[in-house]
Amino acid sequence: MPNKYSNLCIAVTGLNANDNPGPGMAVIRSLREAFGAGLRVIGLSYESLEPGIYLREHVNKTYQIPYPTEGTSALLERLGYIHQQENLDVIIPNFDSELFNFIKVAPQLQQMSIATLLPSQQQLALRDKVNLKDFGTKNGFYVPADHKIYHADDLKKAADEFNFPMVIKGKFYDAYVVYTMDQALKAFHQLNATWGVPVIAQQYITGTEINIAALGDGKGNNTSVVAMRKLYITDKGKAWAGVTIKEDKLIELAGNFAKATNWKGGYEMEIMSNAEGHLYILEINPRFPAWIYLTAGAGQNQPEAMVKMALGDDVLPYTDYQAGKLFVRYSWDHIADISDFQHISVFGEL
Repeated sequence: MPNKYSNLCIAVTGLNANDNPGPGMAVIRSLREAFGAGLRVIGLSYESLEPGIYLREHVNKTYQIPYPTEGTSALLERLGYIHQQENLDVIIPNFDSELFNFIKVAPQLQQMSIATLLPSQQQLALRDKVNLKDFGTKNGFYVPADHKIYHADDLKKAADEFNFPMVIKGKFYDAYVVYTMDQALKAFHQLNATWGVPVIAQQYITGTEINIAALGDGKGNNTSVVAMRKLYITDKGKAWAGVTIKEDKLIELAGNFAKATNWKGGYEMEIMSNAEGHLYILEINPRFPAWIYLTAGAGQNQPEAMVKMALGDDVLPYTDYQAGKLFVRYSWDHIADISDFQHISVFGEL
């Protein structure tokens, strides 16, 4: 029998799936599992070689959208055109760098009857890498010490305080563990060229790497929390395999973050549990992680819950999930026609 979820049209960004995957394809997989054959998925891409564009069994149609640097007017105009063609119900952005613009246009999207579930600009800024240490100090969280690096000369101050190894991070993405000043300088110049300044030098903490995927209701609570221990990590620090774990202190940590921020929407906490059992917050990413399908596999489908919350429905908080659920990421070659690549490159849709 048809219900309000029978014929949803949901737009999703983050269709890349290379060695530094965006969450988009995992979000789409979770949504298709939840909403079935009636779901229409619209991909929103920035590049013509994002693999999700060509995975037609997962993405019904893709439209290119302006880069975040082009501003909110260009984004809103493009989304207005896409909405005219597709009658969108929900948009789920999945990149840190695009969130500022999507948050800015969310009121206009709502007027167009397009739902989102996004944090406020203030919430977004609280957990920014440049503000994370101050946020942790104010709210009683363990956060590694850091330095904001604007010039290569600033690295010496960080090295003098932290010694080596230390971590050099881009303000949006990417992180390198460096063991010498030469490596630190190389990482700084790479990250500066890619993401701009400040680059962040962070104290290196040893221990067990744990990630938490959560969904905040905007009222100081979490609707869902799932924790995962990394089993295999790429050279960029991304989890290529992991297993769900259940510890009360991890659920409590995510609960304290939601309470401190009134976070609205999905987020990921990157945690290091040290030898003393302290949980150091390394990063808080303001969107779903690339491993988000694991939450569905463990019994808490966070993208599904997000859509229902965005549409104004009351979603009861999940109370349990399965520990010991393992994910292993893999890659494969998808064969497509060059004409498809040409079409989206020229016309901006496929």
